[in-house]
Amino acid sequence: MRPTARLLTGTALAFAALGAFAAPGAYANNNPEPLEIYPSTASPGTTVTVNTLACGKDGHGVGDANALGAGEFQLNPATHKEVVVGQFTVPEHAKPGVHWIGVACDNGRTARGELTVRHREPSGHVKTGVGGSVGPDTTQVTAGVAVLTAAAVGGVWLLRRRASGAQG
Repeated sequence: MRPTARLLTGTALAFAALGAFAAPGAYANNNPEPLEIYPSTASPGTTVTVNTLACGKDGHGVGDANALGAGEFQLNPATHKEVVVGQFTVPEHAKPGVHWIGVACDNGRTARGELTVRHREPSGHVKTGVGGSVGPDTTQVTAGVAVLTAAAVGGVWLLRRRASGAQG
């Protein structure tokens, strides 16, 4: 009787464990709806608009742009039938690359889409200090030549004095 009880108890526990692991998958929304993102490629500082049909007519949702560091944003019904719309701004510190943006609707459905972040290329003159792009200042050039000439004359004078043995 004892081995039979152990067998039945072990079997029951195994089915309970399998059921516990399988249950969340049954309730999860494994196929999120598409999330339209405009523009799909943005630079830091750009305002991005997202919309989806996942929330249904007069639905609401909360968007998640934490992958970018932009936090959460609200989605509200738009003028188009069954569409919800929200906006967020790409932060200046967002890293370049592809980031997933998600939406959780009040009706339990979800939506997901990709946003590509690209940093702007510098334009115009790059301010790197004094260089070839700055015109010559004759006063500074004259002062520099005078210092170099004085150093050269002084060095020659010391070497000749030392070579002649006139130290004193």
